[in-house]
Amino acid sequence: MEKKLSRKQTIIVASTLFGMFFGAGNLIFPVHLGQLAGSNTLAATIGFIVTAVTIPILGVAAIGSTHSDGLQDLSSRVSRGYGYFFTCLLYLTIGPFFAIPRCATTSFTVGVSALVPGANQKIVLLFFSVMFFAAVLAFSLKPQGITIWIGRIINPVFLVFLGILVVAAMIHPGAAVSAVEPVEAYKNGAFFNGFIEGYGTMDAIAGLAFGIVVVDIIRSMGVEKDGDIAAGVLKSGIYTGLLMALIYVLTIVMGTQSRGLFPVSENGGVALAQISGHYLGSIGSVVLALTITFACLKTAIGLVTSCSETFVKMFPKKLSYNSWVCCITAFSLLVSNIGLSKIIEYSIPALMFIYPLAITLIILALTGKLFDHDTCVYRWVTGFAMFAAVFDLFKTLPAGIQSALMLDRLTALAAKVLPFFNIGLGWLVPSVIGLVIGLVIHKRHGYISSK
Repeated sequence: MEKKLSRKQTIIVASTLFGMFFGAGNLIFPVHLGQLAGSNTLAATIGFIVTAVTIPILGVAAIGSTHSDGLQDLSSRVSRGYGYFFTCLLYLTIGPFFAIPRCATTSFTVGVSALVPGANQKIVLLFFSVMFFAAVLAFSLKPQGITIWIGRIINPVFLVFLGILVVAAMIHPGAAVSAVEPVEAYKNGAFFNGFIEGYGTMDAIAGLAFGIVVVDIIRSMGVEKDGDIAAGVLKSGIYTGLLMALIYVLTIVMGTQSRGLFPVSENGGVALAQISGHYLGSIGSVVLALTITFACLKTAIGLVTSCSETFVKMFPKKLSYNSWVCCITAFSLLVSNIGLSKIIEYSIPALMFIYPLAITLIILALTGKLFDHDTCVYRWVTGFAMFAAVFDLFKTLPAGIQSALMLDRLTALAAKVLPFFNIGLGWLVPSVIGLVIGLVIHKRHGYISSK
């Protein structure tokens, strides 16, 4: 008899997926977005949810629906070499280079930093990050317990702490949303600014990484048929997406209303600290510290586990799973100590390059049956998207680097040639052109074959 996920099992899988998704960026970016968007919060929220909820869930669904054995298998539809390149790039981005270190540094910056004298910040950050990654290492070395610890224990604790803060803010709002003046960038084009802001969560690329983890969890529950696995992935993904969207809406509104109490903050971490201190008083910092730490801890565990399992599969003769876990954890510990601002600054160019590649791959995977997953279509779309994404990368590099490499001239040219480049979507039209060319060639090959 074919086994399908029960409702209880679906909720457990959804809770696990939510736990892996929801971490550092999922708290600091929506609050800051609310402060920036002001009365245009609705449009900005819709844009943010597209890249921070819809596309990530579709990324998980892409792995399940195509029956791919992970991201490398899926991205190899472009070419074998591209599969290695894109998989390594994506996992390093959501792994030891940016996302994992950000989990520890955000926990410290938002939750602990305010409690520590300025002169001792670096020493305490080092101590905190060592303790943080010791916990990550312990859980990641036993991945079979990830469902229990993330799905059943850490999630409820996290949601309780976050709920306390949100309810307190909603009961006594600092200002009405309609009365808050948006910053200049959000007076026009709030949707697209929210869309790009969602990149910071890194969830669209994380969705491609977590897809195989979710598939494996569903298989461990006794579901064997590909169609039932795909259905289970999609259903649990929808539950996860709804919960994430709800939390985003609440935290974005909380951020907007806080403008009646505080000016626009430097980042969402500062905003969260201010809001917590205002509404929860002396215990606010403690509640916020626990909330952030639990959220980031569970995400870091999921990321270390996914990265290690993937690299073992990609390079089976190099290092063991435990060795990869130790290496990734140790490197993340080192990077985390450069500070949150630097991590965010250096991650933006990488995200502007990788997001177009991830979005187009997800769309191609989900619609691939329409063109028989023809490699030609994958290659043309990916090639054109990559070409345009390089200019997005150039545009977001630090100004000093742009000047030194004379990239400012290239970005100025791209702004004239590529539609929507100024709003961070310069890859959109080239991708569509690549799709049209790929489909034409696909149809032509099909016509010739039928002759």
